[in-house]
Amino acid sequence: MTTYLPRTLEPVLRKTAREFPAVVLTGPRQSGKTTLLRHVFGKRLGYVSLEPPDVRAAATADPRGFLDLWRPPVILDEIQYAPDLLPYIKERIDARRSLKGQYLLSGSQNLLLMQQVAESLAGRAAVLHLLPLSHRELVGQPAALPPWERRARPGAASKGRPDAFWAAALRGGFPEPASEPRRDIALWYGSYIQTYLERDVRTLRQVGDLTQFQVFLRALAARSAQLINFTEMGRDLGLATNTVKAWISVLEATHQILILRPYHANAGKRLVKTPKIYFTDTGLLCYLAGIRDPAHAAAGPMAGAIAETAVVIEVFKSFLHRGAEPRLYFWRTSTGDEVDLVIETPKGLLPLEVKTTATPSPAMARGILRFRESVRKARPDGFVVHTGDVTLPLGGGVVALPFADL
Repeated sequence: MTTYLPRTLEPVLRKTAREFPAVVLTGPRQSGKTTLLRHVFGKRLGYVSLEPPDVRAAATADPRGFLDLWRPPVILDEIQYAPDLLPYIKERIDARRSLKGQYLLSGSQNLLLMQQVAESLAGRAAVLHLLPLSHRELVGQPAALPPWERRARPGAASKGRPDAFWAAALRGGFPEPASEPRRDIALWYGSYIQTYLERDVRTLRQVGDLTQFQVFLRALAARSAQLINFTEMGRDLGLATNTVKAWISVLEATHQILILRPYHANAGKRLVKTPKIYFTDTGLLCYLAGIRDPAHAAAGPMAGAIAETAVVIEVFKSFLHRGAEPRLYFWRTSTGDEVDLVIETPKGLLPLEVKTTATPSPAMARGILRFRESVRKARPDGFVVHTGDVTLPLGGGVVALPFADL
């Protein structure tokens, strides 16, 4: 049985349910949406899943009768299977508009679900997103502030072990494989890919050939954390450029990948405009890339991509799981100056570099210093996030920070 781990989104979810008539919780399949909703509201709200065919048929055949049977406050799980319920939910909400927390809805197919919610529940529902577990959630510190909101202590040793980083990256953040050490993670991710392909992707019109789509997924994993040229990728796979773009949009809409776009600033140089793509779970990335053990992950050619993916997605989750909008970019000029991650904060743009090393040095902060020289809104600090275990000052306000303390 999967062990429940506290989620950063819990207080946000409670607060939102006190302020809106409906809350929609969306995210990848198996990210823990149902578990979170039942943990937070299960003792006082009714619950019904719309995934079973008989329940789905009842909801579709007689929406008003179904909603009479499941009166609010209620959790309606997998709402994308019965989208025809949404106009009738709107009707119920409008009849008692001042009553908050009437309907808690969850769904995995974000591309279709959000179109339906926007059409039926605009202004009536808040939308929250739940990705797989973050590192902070996995170690039982869901309320910990990110490093740019607290003061790092140079010279302090991290509580995490450097070798643990690669094992954790291989296992990923999905609750089942992450919280069950004896689980066969290769078998789990293989089943997840098959389920995702058969149950989610097949419903999206942009995808026809599922076998070809699986080849596309593996090719995309090999390009994780790299600049993506859609035309070149299409040529390598025998796909039209528009098909590549459409399939990537499907993955982004269903929270399987994050597209990181370049930060545009007038720095007197032509900035590279090609985006970078990251899988939202390192376990899924490693599985698709054929990496099956921590030593292979740490010493193989994908080490840098895995570490960069882990950092970017951890930062992404730190915003998303607090109900905030992540404003993340990378910075790269045509002359080769670059920063892996730029975070837009109230105090300015914060640069982060990622290094697969246990021995950070001042030279690793070069890109951050160049960024601060070139971008007017840059903050006077920055981080080099590494796979070691010590926090060190690197000069110029830049601190080397272990991933375990991110």
